[in-house]
Amino acid sequence: MSVRSAPSRGGHTLSVPDRALYALFARHADSRRHVGDRRHYRGTDMRVSFDVFLARVYGASWVLGGTFAAPTFLVLTALDANAVDALAEIVESATPFLAAGDLPVLSRATLAVGVALVVGVVGKRAVIRLGGLYLRWTAAARRSGIERTLPGAVRYLHALSSGSDGQRAMLRKVADGDAYGETAVSIRKALNRAALTGSVEEGLRRVARDTPSRDLLAPFLLKFREHASQGSDSLSNYLRMESRMLGHRRERARQRATGFLELVAELFIVLLVMPTLLVIVLTVMSVLAPGLSQPISTPLGGVSTRALVVYGSAAFILVVGLAASALVSSLRPPGQTNSYHRPSNPLELLVTCGRNPAATGVVVIVPAGVVAALLWRNGVHPLNVGLLGYVAYALPVGAVAVRRAKLDDAKDREIQEFVHAVSGHVSLGRPFPEAVELVARDVDLGALNPDVADLAFNLSLTTNAGSEEELRPAALDRFVERVGTPLAAQTMGLVTGALDAGSDAEAVFDTLQTEIGRLYHDKQALRSNMLVYVAVGWTTALLVAGIAVAVNSYVLDGFAQLSTLSGGTGATLDPDAVQPARDRFRFYAVTQATMLASGWFAGTASRNWYEALLHSGLLVAVCYGIFAGAGMI
Repeated sequence: MSVRSAPSRGGHTLSVPDRALYALFARHADSRRHVGDRRHYRGTDMRVSFDVFLARVYGASWVLGGTFAAPTFLVLTALDANAVDALAEIVESATPFLAAGDLPVLSRATLAVGVALVVGVVGKRAVIRLGGLYLRWTAAARRSGIERTLPGAVRYLHALSSGSDGQRAMLRKVADGDAYGETAVSIRKALNRAALTGSVEEGLRRVARDTPSRDLLAPFLLKFREHASQGSDSLSNYLRMESRMLGHRRERARQRATGFLELVAELFIVLLVMPTLLVIVLTVMSVLAPGLSQPISTPLGGVSTRALVVYGSAAFILVVGLAASALVSSLRPPGQTNSYHRPSNPLELLVTCGRNPAATGVVVIVPAGVVAALLWRNGVHPLNVGLLGYVAYALPVGAVAVRRAKLDDAKDREIQEFVHAVSGHVSLGRPFPEAVELVARDVDLGALNPDVADLAFNLSLTTNAGSEEELRPAALDRFVERVGTPLAAQTMGLVTGALDAGSDAEAVFDTLQTEIGRLYHDKQALRSNMLVYVAVGWTTALLVAGIAVAVNSYVLDGFAQLSTLSGGTGATLDPDAVQPARDRFRFYAVTQATMLASGWFAGTASRNWYEALLHSGLLVAVCYGIFAGAGMI
């Protein structure tokens, strides 16, 4: 029997727990049942070896299996004789092919041990299964990330191909680019392998073998290696053709995502309207079914079946809203979403809270808490304290997010004009810094004027210092940071890398004009398509609010009167089944849950989670105004 040696992790010795787990469970890595798991592992970017990962999974499976088995054993041993007899009857009912005398008489301890053992084994197997599913999901997530970022990386390589950089240098520029996500990670792995073997071709071949993107990245890397060996002209022609093909493929993927989003929207409407209709049906049925009003013992006290279903429906609506919003957010291309960073300096946090929603989200916590405290002190119902406190927090954050989004949209519109103007000067033979200076002086770029002026100033410093090649990337990086939009990051990085590679400036800016026009068109098309789902969210919310108000105004009082007719009708009616004040509040709780869910869905469809705060806060405020104005709460 061979003894495995524990592998190191990132050049460091494994921790003591990892070494112990490796010694106990690493043998399972060679079993046939984990062949598929090893294949999925190769498609991930995990920092530990497959043997160590699997040993951790097996260790967790034993711990959790024991965690499941121990409480089961304790609960079963605490059962009285009647409960054990009831379990025996259930077993006999489930096995009609066995006679009563065929079943062995089991003691309570034997029964507890047997059931606990079964529960523990099932829990252990489930953990191992989840470990394999985790590898599969991780590989699938990487495949999706590669498919989103590969088209941009190929266009960048095409711009670099007109320069003097070799194959390794071109790949290094892509690997160092933050905008290319999982594609950059894969190319970085290829370069690391090339550093070990001394051959870029071997590194590309190894990554093509292990990548989860078998039908996209793998053939690209192999063909890139083949055309690179044939010369720069062959490589440039291949990259131009591949860029176009990936563009068509991405358009088809976008159409599939749009169709899937339509299905999500339809399902979202059904799942939000159904709980409200269920509450109405339960209200009607409670008159004829007194059992719905009988209390059920819970850890929080007695609660009726109808109340449990009503508040459970509200919780279900919130879960649906969060899930639908997360799904919509995941379907949005990563380059189409602005991200905002929260300053760590308290003074900077206060200064930027009017234009940075991440900072606003921190600053507004105190005023929103004060509003909630004042409402509580004035005797407002706890539910409304939470809802109105949420409104006090969500509206300012959402308003700043919308204000910032409009500014970013204006900058994205003007950056096209900026690139077009700079390209015109570069095509006349002027150096890039001089072209930027002329554009900053002669062209009105609206919201982009301060950023372009800052770029021109920094480029003039690099020119005077005589170190343009070293400091120009820093000036462009500062420009991208000041603009702060994904469009600027995706396009200006192309200029930096291509000019540093010695590419022809005119060709670079021609490529950049095409790229920025396409990206801006994609952004506007996505915005127009997503506005439909904003309308879906608001329409669903207002529809549910209208149903709730109509039921509260015209139905509840009638059923309250009906429930009092408990004699001489031949039917058993519950006189306390319908209490208008209580039931109106329950309808209000379900309706407000719908407002939150619909607002989250509409906001994430519009732009991001910050705007989801604005939409949900507005809908909650509208719902509160309607119910309060009608005297229903």
